[in-house]
Amino acid sequence: MNAFALSEPAAGTVSLEVGGDWSMSRSLPSLAPLQDRLRKTAAVNRMLLGSAELGRWDSSLLAFLFLAEELCREHGISVDRALLPPGVRRLMELATAAPARSQTAKPRPGFLTRIGLTVLRELRGLLRSVTFLGESLIAVGQLVRGRARYRAADLWLTVQECGAEALPIVSIICLLIGMILAFVGAVQLRQFGADIYDANLVAVGMAREMGAVMTGIVLAGRTGAAFAAQIGAMQGNEEIDALSTLAISPIEFLVLPRMLALIAMTPLLCAYGAAVGIAGGFIVAINTLNVTPVAYLLQTQSAVTLGDFGIGIVKGSVFGALIAVTGCLRGIESGRSAASVGAAATSAVVSGILAIIVTDAIFAVLLNMLGL
Repeated sequence: MNAFALSEPAAGTVSLEVGGDWSMSRSLPSLAPLQDRLRKTAAVNRMLLGSAELGRWDSSLLAFLFLAEELCREHGISVDRALLPPGVRRLMELATAAPARSQTAKPRPGFLTRIGLTVLRELRGLLRSVTFLGESLIAVGQLVRGRARYRAADLWLTVQECGAEALPIVSIICLLIGMILAFVGAVQLRQFGADIYDANLVAVGMAREMGAVMTGIVLAGRTGAAFAAQIGAMQGNEEIDALSTLAISPIEFLVLPRMLALIAMTPLLCAYGAAVGIAGGFIVAINTLNVTPVAYLLQTQSAVTLGDFGIGIVKGSVFGALIAVTGCLRGIESGRSAASVGAAATSAVVSGILAIIVTDAIFAVLLNMLGL
């Protein structure tokens, strides 16, 4: 049973000896006798911890000894563990070896310091982006020379994921955008008796702008996030490190097929989305405007040209490359935890949409300067 004995081997010294079997299944003995002894003997300044006929023991013995030491510290009495068994003494030393955590908070950096740290962080991110873009261009050069190392099966699987599997969501979004444009144009043009020009608004808007932009945004949220999550999970599983160990470029093996698939499929989806949007505008126009179906189709044919569709297709190619690069970059930069994968997917969507909007604005300025 859990037991201990007290004695006074010398003046000013109290000895506490533990003995018997100690087990967590039994309650710890009371320290009231020790406390009474310390109160009655005012000249005690040292306590010896020892053992007598100690049997089997577990952590309950350590807990009791630590409580006895804490009581001695409260009375300003030093404790000597020299007479304890070596195993008990080593465990007590290990338990008290960890330094106490500092509760002092680090001083918050100043305003200018925070600005400087933010600028440095963004510059490092920009440098990583430029480096990744350069490595991607090198991989494209390797592809042109026939030296790129990737699996054709991965390319065709990604083409299917980016193309055919994206048709339903692209159809719904572009159809609704075309209908919205037709509604907005109908409300304004009806005031001037120019109902027929609603066909121009929908056709040109979908072919040049909205078809490419909405398809790009859909792919950024659907495909770009998937790329970031897939590569981020590979980063967490150390698969990318394994590729580097085998002297296989992760850019060629993982990024290049995804980039090629999006560059190839996004223009087709943009042209398809523009056609679906024009169909949505046609549905609204013939039901809300004083326009016959034949007149609307003829006006659409005269309003939109192959050049308008060509502009949308070129935008689609650029948007596809941007989505692939941002999604794969965020995946490569991802950490090795599950939270990092989610953050990488979110960052890929935000970065992809921002890149699409900024690039579309640049296209608008350039086309206006060129008179197209």
